Amino acid sequence: MKKTIFLLLILLSFYSQAQKNLARVYKINGIDVYILNEPLREYETVYGKGTGLNFGSYLTGGLINKSVSGKVSKFVKGVLKKAKKEGKDIDAIIYSGGKNVIAVKYTDESTKDTDGIARVQRVNGIPMYAMCEPLKDFRTVATKGGGIKWKSAVTAGVLNNSIEEDLAKFAKKFKKYYNKRKIDALLYTGGKSCDGIKFKEK
Repeated sequence: MKKTIFLLLILLSFYSQAQKNLARVYKINGIDVYILNEPLREYETVYGKGTGLNFGSYLTGGLINKSVSGKVSKFVKGVLKKAKKEGKDIDAIIYSGGKNVIAVKYTDESTKDTDGIARVQRVNGIPMYAMCEPLKDFRTVATKGGGIKWKSAVTAGVLNNSIEEDLAKFAKKFKKYYNKRKIDALLYTGGKSCDGIKFKEK
């Protein structure tokens, strides 16, 4: 009996840890948006590097001091516009860093455990939930703004930070919180601020 209880506790602990790295991504204009996180579902690339869509132009086309969510929204509109024109189906976009964005179509059947679910990545060593909702319960510890984007200000908007650079600025501001274990992760939901969050223990 004691062994059974012990095994159950270990399994619950592993499940809890796994949940910390999983999130449900946001949808924009009907498609899933994966920002610095990876889908659990299988997929194939419809548009990406070398497939005729210049995502870099969407970053600099008048986006002076746009928020991360503003940049993502512009990516999505550009992708959907091109896909509609060419008669292609898009299920999601995946942003992996720099100006690397791909548009994808799922190739497997969705389940309740995989539909819109992503595994998050770290930014400056801190798990970053960018435009997605953690599956595990949490509380907000602190909120910080992004500050002035000097690259955009100095170049009058010709050069803008990448999404990754914007999120890295948030991570830098929260580094002491994370190192002192006051937070477990960062949560960016939109706008020009970010939350440091702590997961609730069951």
